[in-house]
Amino acid sequence: MSVPDIDKTIGMEVFATKTKGISGKIKGSVDDFTVEEVLVDGSAASVNHVPPSRVLGSTLQRQSYLLCILVKRNWDTFVAVKNIAKSLGIDQTRVQFAGIKDAKAITAQHVSIENVSMEDAQKIKVKDIQVRTIGYIREKMSLFYLLGNNFTITIKNPNPPEVTVAEHIKQTINELGVQGGAPNFFGHQRFGTTRPITHLVGKAIVQGNFEQAGMLFLAKPSVHEHPASRQARQELETTKNFKTAKETFPKQLRFERQMLNHLADNPGDFIAAFQRLPLKLQALFVQAHQSYLFNRFLSERVKNSLPLNEAVVGDFVVGVERSGLPLTNVSKIVFAENLAEINAQIKAGRHRVALPIFGVKQKLSQGIMGQIENLVLEQEGIDAGNLRVNELSRLGGRGGLRTIVAPIKNFKLQNVSPRQEGEFGVTLSFMLLRGSYATVVLRELIKPLDPVSSGF
Repeated sequence: MSVPDIDKTIGMEVFATKTKGISGKIKGSVDDFTVEEVLVDGSAASVNHVPPSRVLGSTLQRQSYLLCILVKRNWDTFVAVKNIAKSLGIDQTRVQFAGIKDAKAITAQHVSIENVSMEDAQKIKVKDIQVRTIGYIREKMSLFYLLGNNFTITIKNPNPPEVTVAEHIKQTINELGVQGGAPNFFGHQRFGTTRPITHLVGKAIVQGNFEQAGMLFLAKPSVHEHPASRQARQELETTKNFKTAKETFPKQLRFERQMLNHLADNPGDFIAAFQRLPLKLQALFVQAHQSYLFNRFLSERVKNSLPLNEAVVGDFVVGVERSGLPLTNVSKIVFAENLAEINAQIKAGRHRVALPIFGVKQKLSQGIMGQIENLVLEQEGIDAGNLRVNELSRLGGRGGLRTIVAPIKNFKLQNVSPRQEGEFGVTLSFMLLRGSYATVVLRELIKPLDPVSSGF
């Protein structure tokens, strides 16, 4: 089955299902994509409802952190947080969240704001952003508290007629269910769909090529981005004149402009320019490169007909909490002697197969999967025995393990709207555990020929 070139550039070189895709488009409108965060205590953020009062043991008695629900419409998470902080007159590092949510969507998530009162938070006024106060908590919001996300998504204009589109979806979901879930690829938004260069920036950072990394981020144009942005990047790529670029880069390229403000006066200081960016964004570059390698490892596993819902000798496996979250810091290697026992535990839902997120603290698999991973690193020009951290890569280069399937929970085909004026839509909902991408599930359903025009 043909895979789009843009998917291959980010390491997704296969589909895990053989069913025919339904085509169609996601995110045709912001209202077509809703994300609502779920915490480990079962609390769910809602785009519509007032939050309960006891989320994470919150109280009305003043403590260090104010817990809120952030509802945003068509906002990048980092930019939304920056504007909330600006509205409060505080540093943006005092606003913490558990997970980055889709930009072109309506999303609801939990945030903590350090040393801010409920009264002050209720005065926040930013267009298309709501901050709903819950109460005070002792610890700041972090990934530790995140269980996953509920998604409600409308796919517009799928190709099959109304009477068969539901059957196509059912067949694909059943095929994924047999495999234990969707392949746990890092999705398009990890890398940038219209300009998938984040992992390339990360690779240059890891290799200590900071100027190359900076110029990739600032000046590598894409045919899919806005013409004004593309022209500004092309001019900088040609002239390397940061002072001019500081004036000509469109205002919506906020992070690029932050770097250019420094480079205009310090044209060779790319390290400090990157350090002008939020810490989470700095870390994201290296993590995106690790994500690309993981995607390649997983693609090669599928190509080599190795199972997703069973272990083979040399695999890593990780434990699973009662909540369903994988315990990626509790792992073991599969040997011939324990293969049958571990596969029985995988079948019972107590273990899952994992692949390395390759970094300075994470070894490769053994056995046939280890051979595959070593070959991928060789193809990518990476010396597995000579990894070092530097001023920038230290933020995100440690590595770890990631399960190879993402269980799809509570899947429901909510509605197939009748065709009106040549258009109809399919609305579905499901829940994924943290770190997994709804677009990866949608990719298996739609199998888009052109992910950009299909809304990915």
